[in-house]
Amino acid sequence: MTRTSRHTDHSARTTGSLRLYGRRVMLRPLVAPDFPAWSEVRRRNHDWLTVWEPQRVPYAPDPSTDRDAFTSRCNLQERDRQTGVSYAFGLFVDNAFAGQVNLNNVVRGALQSGTIGYWIDQARAGHGYVAEAVAVVLRYAFEELDLHRVEICIVPRNHNSHRVMEKLDIRNEGTAMRFLEINGVWEDHVRYGITTEEWAERRDEFARAWLTSAPT
Repeated sequence: MTRTSRHTDHSARTTGSLRLYGRRVMLRPLVAPDFPAWSEVRRRNHDWLTVWEPQRVPYAPDPSTDRDAFTSRCNLQERDRQTGVSYAFGLFVDNAFAGQVNLNNVVRGALQSGTIGYWIDQARAGHGYVAEAVAVVLRYAFEELDLHRVEICIVPRNHNSHRVMEKLDIRNEGTAMRFLEINGVWEDHVRYGITTEEWAERRDEFARAWLTSAPT
């Protein structure tokens, strides 16, 4: 697989037109009108999700209950996309909001890397939707953004997230001690990684299992 440029300008594609597709899922940036659906899922899944997330800044508006805070969050994510530092996607199943998959910490220069994080509505868990969405974002990262390496970092006891990596057969690179702050505690993380060379070797495998082309 060859690319004409390692620094393609993706800012020309507007949030409203950006859609990524798997066999069953669709990914797109979230926008202000998504607040009711996002809020409902986040509030219903509060206990399911917050144990795996960084501690929220005290006294900051909560985007799950504050529409203006959610809109500001969407605007910040759009600015990050325009500048190429991160790409946040809502995960939709049957046209309904179900979670998020984000490509964060995108670094260019000699590193050419990014980090994927994800979460899903507990009511949708166990059906392989996250694995499919991660495969979709990997395709975007390697074939559209020209990244060289993507990693996924998971708290050792988060067995649901590890199953996503097992389904995709992503390489385990070992454990980083006290790697990230999660819910107020500096937690160890297992680091999984995949490079563009591995993607090129396995692309057909991913395509058969998870991927499809966008509708024309």
